[in-house]
Amino acid sequence: MTMRWLMPLALAGALFAQPNTLTRQEVDDGWVLLFDGESLFGWTGIGPSKWEVKDGAIATEPSGMGWLRSGSQFADYILKLEFRAAENANSGLFLRSATAGEPHVTGYEVQIWNENPNPKFKTGSLVNHVTAKPAKFKGGQWNAFEIRVEGDRWAVKLNGKNILQATEGKSKIGHIGMQSNGHKIEFRNIKVKPLGLAPIFNGKDLSGWRKVDTPRAKEPPVWSAKDGMIHVEKGPGQLETKAQFDDAVIQMAIRANAQGPTHHPNSGVFLRGNANQFWTGYESQIRNEYKDGDRTKPVDFGTGGIYHFQPTRKVVANDNEFFVKTIVMRGRHFGVWINGIPVTDWEDPHPEGEVIRNKQAKLGAGVISLQAHDPTTNLDFKNLRVAKLPK
Repeated sequence: MTMRWLMPLALAGALFAQPNTLTRQEVDDGWVLLFDGESLFGWTGIGPSKWEVKDGAIATEPSGMGWLRSGSQFADYILKLEFRAAENANSGLFLRSATAGEPHVTGYEVQIWNENPNPKFKTGSLVNHVTAKPAKFKGGQWNAFEIRVEGDRWAVKLNGKNILQATEGKSKIGHIGMQSNGHKIEFRNIKVKPLGLAPIFNGKDLSGWRKVDTPRAKEPPVWSAKDGMIHVEKGPGQLETKAQFDDAVIQMAIRANAQGPTHHPNSGVFLRGNANQFWTGYESQIRNEYKDGDRTKPVDFGTGGIYHFQPTRKVVANDNEFFVKTIVMRGRHFGVWINGIPVTDWEDPHPEGEVIRNKQAKLGAGVISLQAHDPTTNLDFKNLRVAKLPK
């Protein structure tokens, strides 16, 4: 997908965004795309149903029962998406659903079914939980859902109209999914804004952070806080949080300051690292270099890749420009977005342990570290925020 910033368009009197893109403001506000408009990257089909990408939408024809679920799991968020189906179609959205089991039982189902014979749970209702106000989606046209779930509080809008407000707390976290229920339905413009992120950098000084140097550094890194940013030059070394995190959503804006056309700063964000130990934990790479003018050929795993394990599928960011990195880590699973575009979706297959480079999966809490890679390091970090995820 060509990366471009597009302003929202008004379609048929309703507000719809240009499908499968984000505006610059949405990126800065923390929105991420769950669907890139081109592929099923980051999605897993469950059951015999068949899903495909067609004309910029995820579609399922009349087929077996099943659902398509997101790789990452989310707790508190705003979800926006558009769907199109016949007037009598039956489908639904699954929210906070577990990996195994029936998704409407382990989590929730937001109904898409105008003709449900049970009048309590027609379109927009939380099936078997809460009845929505009378509402119907428009058959054969694109319809817009906006769903906000925060703690036990739920709010649902259909085509801009408030149709449900409720308190339900059965499930706190889980996958986002779409149901195949024997009818053709299409989905597009699927995007999420995680909620509850709190700053881990106060914008003024390095309170709450700790410098970790290495004896092999001829020029230890110089870390400073200025203009609302953490700035670093030289290295190697790292700056780590004093707090520890296991399952979390992490967002930050990063700028790699290149010192010439052939210089591409190399850095990373380490996750679940060991306190006061040098370069431990999972590394989400920062390197905006790619081969042969092809952004799908990253150098050294590329920005957003999980170093040693999975390269980014495309280099989205550019040097000398701030980009937003979003990381969702829960258990063995890691999802990474750059400027809201999904670039990594990885599940650690290794046996549980403490040393990731020895191919062990570290599931416990650890520090978050910013890497100073070498004497040419020159980077800025700002808007560093984290939301811990419930177990």
